[in-house]
Amino acid sequence: MKHNHTRAPIPFRQYRRAFAFVAPYWRGLLAVLLLGLFSTLVGLAQPYISRLLIDDALVRRNLHTLWQVALAMVVVTVVGFAVNAVSNYTYTRVTAESLFRMRLAVFQHLQRLSPRYFAKSKLGDLVSRINNDIGEVQRVCSDTLLSVFSNVLFLVGSIAIMVWLNPRLTLASVCLLPISLFTLRYYQRRLMFYTAELRQRSSNLGSFLIESIMGLRLIVTSTAELRETDRFSWHNTQFVQSLLSMQMTSFFASALPGTVLTLSTAAVFLYGGRLVVEGTLTLGAFVAFMAYHVKLLSPVQNLLGIYTSLLTGGVSLARVFEVLDVPVEVPDPPSPKPLPPFSREIRFDRVAFRYSPDVPVLEDISFSLRKGGFYALAGPSGVGKSTIGDLLVRFFDVQRGSITIDGIDIRDVALHNLRTTVAVVEQTPYLFHATVHENIAYGRPEATLAQIQRSAQEAGIHRFVEGLPDKYETMIGERGATLSVGERQRIALARALLRDPAILVLDEPTSALDPGSEAIVTDELARNLRGRTTLVITHRLSLIEAADYVFVLEEGRIVEEGRPSDLLDRFGYLSQQFRTNPIPETIPS
Repeated sequence: MKHNHTRAPIPFRQYRRAFAFVAPYWRGLLAVLLLGLFSTLVGLAQPYISRLLIDDALVRRNLHTLWQVALAMVVVTVVGFAVNAVSNYTYTRVTAESLFRMRLAVFQHLQRLSPRYFAKSKLGDLVSRINNDIGEVQRVCSDTLLSVFSNVLFLVGSIAIMVWLNPRLTLASVCLLPISLFTLRYYQRRLMFYTAELRQRSSNLGSFLIESIMGLRLIVTSTAELRETDRFSWHNTQFVQSLLSMQMTSFFASALPGTVLTLSTAAVFLYGGRLVVEGTLTLGAFVAFMAYHVKLLSPVQNLLGIYTSLLTGGVSLARVFEVLDVPVEVPDPPSPKPLPPFSREIRFDRVAFRYSPDVPVLEDISFSLRKGGFYALAGPSGVGKSTIGDLLVRFFDVQRGSITIDGIDIRDVALHNLRTTVAVVEQTPYLFHATVHENIAYGRPEATLAQIQRSAQEAGIHRFVEGLPDKYETMIGERGATLSVGERQRIALARALLRDPAILVLDEPTSALDPGSEAIVTDELARNLRGRTTLVITHRLSLIEAADYVFVLEEGRIVEEGRPSDLLDRFGYLSQQFRTNPIPETIPS
């Protein structure tokens, strides 16, 4: 496979943007810089002590100086160890906290995005960006950024002392440095390409695994195990190929420049040894110079490796900022209006909405829901019934017209305030891998057991829960896998009722129930929800007949409305349709 390694910009601008997450911890960073400066000065002192050991103690046979030098070595070593330990701990804590702020910012941003974004995004890719990419940034910050300061200081200090010891020998020591830098630059573009490719293939593999595990029942019942195994092998092979390419490129980008630098050691040995033989350089100065030269190679190689790590970390940062840059379609108003307790009506006034420019969903919708009414919204599949509920809680915003609660446009109300007033129970509700108690109390965790039981009774699930082994403390599987669809719906309804919203929207609340259970639940809903403003989106005749008022939605418009008895008597075809051929619920994509 031929790759076009186009020249990519060095992603250091991503680090400038990331500094906003680090800025609140500037005191800790300042402490790290000061500790790093002191640690570097201590490190620079060690090779010079070797010169004192040879020239002042060993050559002159001065036992007193020998003891002083030995004591100095011990002090420098112990102090250097202590300073490095404190510096590393402080820096790791600062980077961990700042990267948590970044991860939290991505998580909170995802909470504000509309369902439209998640409909076109892979779950595995999002998880990879939050977990793997930010984890890679944290690794880079923890392992490399701290080294930049200390290595640069040590490099400058070493060269300064080497020039002081012998300028010409210093020139021989650094003569191959330009070649090393050229070699690193050569591999930079390839490394960025393979790193980006690896991140994408890793997220593809994660998405495949998540989808396969969630669809495991379908895979088994469709006898598609071998086909899915082959797909898994293909994704894994793609990932391994990218991993090998990235690792080998990273190896050459780090090791080859370092190898070139190591060759300069031979030049220092030859030229420095000649100076010692000629008597123009003392043996102690030569040993000290060699110590600085060897230590000089280490920071240069470290900086080359750090440069490589910064490139790969920049790729990960770019993937994180791609998520943060997704615009929020439904923002909170800059100056939200208060929403008083619901007292009069909800009004849809000439509302229009479409998911894409050429696919209209709702056109010129106008109707109102009076306080305390029990309303039903019926209609064929795909006409936008569920979209009505999504617009009411502002998962999406209307594109024309307005929705008002007691005369206040919901776009002028804080989202938290609106969603406290209006609750939507979806046909396929989400349940957590937790107890029944925790799932019902999710929207109101401080609720007492008595309050939870009362909500369960109103939702028609209390008797079922009492029959479970651990009653309300019974664990349910991931996404409620141990429950039937109808049981999940009723737990979700109990969760909504516990919040005691002023306005309740139920999207096909009995679609998964058998006729006997549906009749019982319908009676309970009609009785328990009486007096609460409720909109039931349904194609079930029993719920339509239980409503106070019915709206019929067809082709994106309200075509008829009225009391159930009048409506079904006037339009017998509707009665026949609802009785013999129920219309399945629609969840717009």
